[in-house]
Amino acid sequence: MKKEIVITKDGSNSIYLPQMDEHYHSINGSIAESEHIFIQTGLAEVYKSLDSISILEIGMGTGLNVLTSYEFQRKNDLTINYWGVEAFPLDWDLLQDLNYSNFLVSEESSQIFKKIHDLPWNASAQLADRFTLNKIEAKIQEIELPIYFDLVYFDAFAPEKQEDMWTGEIFKKIYDSINNGGVLVTYCVKGVVRRILQSIGFEIEKLPGPIGGKREILRARKR
Repeated sequence: MKKEIVITKDGSNSIYLPQMDEHYHSINGSIAESEHIFIQTGLAEVYKSLDSISILEIGMGTGLNVLTSYEFQRKNDLTINYWGVEAFPLDWDLLQDLNYSNFLVSEESSQIFKKIHDLPWNASAQLADRFTLNKIEAKIQEIELPIYFDLVYFDAFAPEKQEDMWTGEIFKKIYDSINNGGVLVTYCVKGVVRRILQSIGFEIEKLPGPIGGKREILRARKR
C-alpha cells in the first residue's frame, strides 16, 4: 500500500495512506496528539498512583507513542514495561525520514527512535534503563494477552476506516487484561464506541482534546 510522509499543523510528520484516505496521526499535530491524549491523559494520570507501569498499545504504527512515553519516563521516577501490537510494521526506509526527534527535548531521542525500530519483533528487549519494549507483530485478535496492564493506548485507525478493530470482542479482550483501576485512552469519542466500552464495564470520561485538534477525547477506567 502506498505511503506518503506529510507535515501536520504542529510541524511534525505523519504518514498518509491514499488508498484508505487515512493518516497515522492527527493532521492537527502528531506530537500534540501523542503528548495530550496518550501521555498527559493516560500515562501521567496512571503515574499519580504507580511508579511501575505496564502499557499496551494497539496500533504501534510509527512508534511515536513509544518515543513520547520514553521521554516521560526519562524525566520521572518510573519503570515501564511496554507492549506494542502492530499487524503491519513500517519499513525503516520510510520511518527514518520522520522528524519527531526535532520536537523532543532529550538529545538521545533520535537514537531511541531508531532503537525502537531496530529491536526485534516478538521478543522482549531493553529500550533504555527501566524501559522494556515487547513488539508484537500480529493482529490483536490473534494473540493472547497477559492479565496485568495498567494502561492501554488504543490508537487503531478510525472506526469508519478499520471497523473490525472497534468491536465488543476486542474491547472485552482488552478489559480482561487490564488491572482493576487501569485506564484506556483513545482519540475516538463516537457514541457507538462509548456504548461498547460501558457495556463491558468501563467507566467513561469525555475530556478536552488537544488545542487546535479534536474537541473531545476518551478515557475509560476499569472498575
